[in-house]
Amino acid sequence: MKVLYVDLEREWRGGQSQALLTLCGLRVRGHDAHLLAAGGCPLAERAETAGVPVHLVRTGSRRIATVHLLRQLLKKHKYDLIHANEPHALTSSWLARSHRRVPVVTSRRVAYPLGKGLLSRKRYENVDRVLAISRFVARSVLDSGIPGEKIAIVYEGVEIPSLVSPETRQSARKRWGVSEGEILFGSVGYLLPEKGQEIVVRALPSVRANFPNVRLVLAGDGPCRPQLEGLVREQELQDSAIFAGFVNDVSQVYAALDAFVFPSLAEPLGTSLLAAMAWGLPVIAAASGGVPEYVENGITGLLVSPPDQRLFSIGMLRLLSEPGLATRLGSAARGAIQQRFTADRMVDCTLQVYEDVLRKRRKT
Repeated sequence: MKVLYVDLEREWRGGQSQALLTLCGLRVRGHDAHLLAAGGCPLAERAETAGVPVHLVRTGSRRIATVHLLRQLLKKHKYDLIHANEPHALTSSWLARSHRRVPVVTSRRVAYPLGKGLLSRKRYENVDRVLAISRFVARSVLDSGIPGEKIAIVYEGVEIPSLVSPETRQSARKRWGVSEGEILFGSVGYLLPEKGQEIVVRALPSVRANFPNVRLVLAGDGPCRPQLEGLVREQELQDSAIFAGFVNDVSQVYAALDAFVFPSLAEPLGTSLLAAMAWGLPVIAAASGGVPEYVENGITGLLVSPPDQRLFSIGMLRLLSEPGLATRLGSAARGAIQQRFTADRMVDCTLQVYEDVLRKRRKT
């Protein structure tokens, strides 16, 4: 099968991580998967390093340039299918009339309803399948008027890392200036209001009142960073809060942690939370969006509802007070990801959708 994966995002976020895993997984399985991406973006650079054929468009005129390049590539390479990984890619694919030549599938990673404008509706009406990353997202697509037979749920997946050795842990903690006598909570994600990092920062003083050796690392950058840094100064937490910024090798964050916090207010799924569980970390997460589809309260993690600072501090204090619980939750979390949310499983499910789409297209 020859597949063209299209992603025009300039930044590296969860969707781009999933794109790279899918591209590499397809190629390992013998399929000829290519990427069309914006020049200079992290996804294009990492895909090239991984041996994926990459076709680049100028970042200044992504849609127009992509439309022209798509038309050229479809003539030259005779792809069997196009996978638009994000909205810009889907718009460009639709404008290029790709759906008239080959089947088009698109990923849907947000849970708000589809736009009511003509452009938004036409983009989705002309795809062969919408891949929703959770039941939560699938419901929003269905409620927007897309027929159920056009929607498939393909959960995102992560690679399962080796268990952290004492040497790896020590090295990772040294990078962030954390001693062995300290307890490190952490979060990984873009710093946005809806990601809820403020909740955890506000929960930190009450936790430290009982456990002064607790620290928090926030890995990721974004528009809320100045506000969060100001809140840290306001609460006099400068010595206990670490702003790591964008971390290229995010494994160095997970390896350093004792527990993971995920306060996102309406998360479609949560790739960083999946990764934390795969690392065997005990997790505390807001019971919102697609999170309850894989975090079982008291079994594979602690769920907080509603997501507020008091309940997060209670959850953090519980993990600190019950080390046996933390160990049990971390082990169960890793097992759950191994069973249902691996990158291999995600690639296999994506392939099943591709094959079904191609089979149905041949019949028409």
